[in-house]
Amino acid sequence: MRVSVDDELCDARGQCNIVDPELFTLDEHGYSDIGRGKEVPPGKEDAAEQGVELCPVQALRID
Repeated sequence: MRVSVDDELCDARGQCNIVDPELFTLDEHGYSDIGRGKEVPPGKEDAAEQGVELCPVQALRID
């Protein structure tokens, strides 16, 4: 399972980061810096799904 962000949609609200700051890392301006894909570690699947669901601009997705 991988989680990725559409950089053009992300508007730095940080809801994903509140769910799991280690999985959903942010850059110095508060935008997601997971890029085109980050492997979701075992045991973090629920956090990944929750972070994607909470994104108010639907910038995140699970592959």
